[in-house]
Amino acid sequence: MTGDGHVRLLPLHVANKIAAGEVVERPASVLKELMENSLDAGATRIDVAVSAGGRKLVSVRDNGCGMSRDDAVMSLERQATSKIHDVDDIERIATLGFRGEAIPSIAAVSRFTLVTRMADADEATKLVVNAGTLAEVTVCGAPPGTCVEVRDLFCNVPARRKFLRAYATEEAHIKNVFAVHALAHPSVALSLAVDGREVWRFAAGATLEERIRELYGIDFTEGLIPVSWPKMDTRPGDPGSAASDGGRLSIHGYIERPGRQTAFRREQHVFVNGRPASAPVISYALRDAYPGRPGDARPTAILFIDLPPDQVDVNVHPAKREVRFRRPSDVRDALAQAIAAAFAPQGQDVGVRQAAATTSPPLERQTERQPESAPSPSPAPPQQDLHFQIPIQPTLPPRDVPQLGEERENAGENGGGVPIETAAGPWRWFEFLAQTSSGLLVLETDAGIVTLHPQAAKERIVYESLLDGANAVSQPLLIPETVKLTPLESVKIASFADILAAQGFQIEPFGDCVWKIDAVPQVLGVSGAGQSIAAIAHDIAEGGARRGGARWREELVARSAARATAGGSSRYTPEMARKLVEQLASCRMPYVCPRGRPVMIFTSNRELARKFDR
Repeated sequence: MTGDGHVRLLPLHVANKIAAGEVVERPASVLKELMENSLDAGATRIDVAVSAGGRKLVSVRDNGCGMSRDDAVMSLERQATSKIHDVDDIERIATLGFRGEAIPSIAAVSRFTLVTRMADADEATKLVVNAGTLAEVTVCGAPPGTCVEVRDLFCNVPARRKFLRAYATEEAHIKNVFAVHALAHPSVALSLAVDGREVWRFAAGATLEERIRELYGIDFTEGLIPVSWPKMDTRPGDPGSAASDGGRLSIHGYIERPGRQTAFRREQHVFVNGRPASAPVISYALRDAYPGRPGDARPTAILFIDLPPDQVDVNVHPAKREVRFRRPSDVRDALAQAIAAAFAPQGQDVGVRQAAATTSPPLERQTERQPESAPSPSPAPPQQDLHFQIPIQPTLPPRDVPQLGEERENAGENGGGVPIETAAGPWRWFEFLAQTSSGLLVLETDAGIVTLHPQAAKERIVYESLLDGANAVSQPLLIPETVKLTPLESVKIASFADILAAQGFQIEPFGDCVWKIDAVPQVLGVSGAGQSIAAIAHDIAEGGARRGGARWREELVARSAARATAGGSSRYTPEMARKLVEQLASCRMPYVCPRGRPVMIFTSNRELARKFDR
């Protein structure tokens, strides 16, 4: 505000620079806007070139529909757009750009050149703009499409230029924007050159899984499992391919397999009607529908949410980063169901309440995979399926599968000797081979070798048993136990009395902060009852005040009890191991314990062959 306090209209060039700040934050912002314009123009090929982290040059060339001379000149005016015509169109936006702010905002803070030609035109139009001032409008020769070159970004706004980061940092942001759009549009041919060196070149007509592999590599790809809700026949990755059928919301893409232990970059991309976007309800659903993990690390996810345009507001953020849903609860429940369905056994129905549980892991789905068709370092043919999860369940085992009851030759003393067929669960069959000196169980399955942590397996089994209220059977203690709690723990556990009773605990006050335990859930056994209640009380006191909801309260009790009571024998006979694995196989999420740590580490037959160079 000026010293005299009077209100004045800003000069046009000042207003333009301020408006540009809402759209153009850094060179990557320029690339985002230009690529979206190319995609909206129907381009099937987009070539990007940058130099000096985008400070010196951001160039985007496409083969889209192009513009006439009049349209090209009009595009430099603010609020000039071909995407909408009246206010009602805002309710049904189906394009990536629509505000008419990108071109004039970019041209206001750079040396801007645009060359464009429509397919049926004899000549192209060239516009040159220097820091917001139109300097040249000429005709020239050019192929159909549009080429935009943005040089010397923030040349007339030195204060903004000072806030740009190092070239490497800005280059990283540019690569991220390029990668996000490559994921969103795998059918489009794309290339990126940085300082004259080609970084990426993607062919047209790719599937989403092929584009993921091209961007992040085969190891990243193998750590994902497909998500599709409801079941769709269209190919994932084509914007609008999963668009609502009669107004139905649909979700497809890929999500990280729980329990993955190898180094794994935490990419999380969500696209709403083909637009990279976020919303609080999406983050909430992803966090709560996915199994808990140490440190609350977010799962890798590449998901597409498609719904009618009038059900989503994309006009709530200047840079269009965030969207707002008309019925957010529907989106939250659908996303939770989609993730739960991805983990669910085949044929198992997943309800909304179960899918949206706060930390209760969703069910694990086992899909048929051919290990011999898994991708090799060279690109696989489109018809070949990808090994997206473990354990895989091949149509044919990788070797001759012994029949039930057929002894193996030279079975070790600790070996199971007999492969156990499983009607449901992680594998078609498994065989207990041995137990290591550290207590781990080694199994052979139809898909590879599994190293199982029995303590973690017990935690998972007990946890899911306690969460299943229908199976909550109390076992009275022959001699009741007592446990001394802190005053805070005593108060908190009293507030959980109904949850404890529903899960099979029978406790009552027995003096000053002392509680008497008369019965515990049958799944826990009678030993360690006091330890279980003490662990539950401690966890309630630590976290119970910060969150609410009956489902979360049930899970907190179950997780605490499982951690405190899942001990047992340190040595396993083949029969004990078989029983443990069968119980684990019936769990909804057999791959991670209630705290998100791995229950098993799987090495596929293909990976073993690769390690041995076979």
